Amino acid sequence: MKRLFDLTLSIVLFVCLSPIFILIALLIKVKLGSPILFKQERPGLNGKRFSLNKFRTMTDERNDQGELMPDYIRLTSFGSFLRKYSLDEYPQLWNVIKGDLSLVGPRPLLIEYLPLYTKEQSLRHNVRPGITGWAQVNGRNALSWDEKFKLDVWYVNNQSFFLDIKILFLTVYKVIISDGINQPGNATMESFKGSNSTIGGGNP
Repeated sequence: MKRLFDLTLSIVLFVCLSPIFILIALLIKVKLGSPILFKQERPGLNGKRFSLNKFRTMTDERNDQGELMPDYIRLTSFGSFLRKYSLDEYPQLWNVIKGDLSLVGPRPLLIEYLPLYTKEQSLRHNVRPGITGWAQVNGRNALSWDEKFKLDVWYVNNQSFFLDIKILFLTVYKVIISDGINQPGNATMESFKGSNSTIGGGNP
């Protein structure tokens, strides 16, 4: 039922929003250049790797040593606008159609984080990752990593169709009010360095 719901709604949204996709792609081409899409390998269900698609929001600005500049320098005002309203996430509808993602589930993080998870934190990979999730509607990037993982694991242990519907409605609300976009003091979320904490609750 979850997969059928994901596939049906994603196809409808992909078709209906295609004019917006094209407009955003053209603006990225003008303001940031190529490539238009940001693609990165991420772990999916059971840790299986897939290529995640997002609209590009940063420049490729580098220092004299050829290293990428910090995020807060490369993130343009246009890119911040796309992130503020989650417009950069739209191409992930194609990932849902392909079966890499679900509409709702723990967000797919970086491959290099896999060996850093505790046994309990690793449970987040027991379900297909999502475009949005329980952590995203309960603080998003304003949460610490430990708090995010607690909420992710709570979702894995308590998932249901009606919970997914609740999360989708809350996601729309959170996007409208632009809640929890950035971690305090950072342009983006700081890297995960590992944790020894145990996973607890996260009741709705």
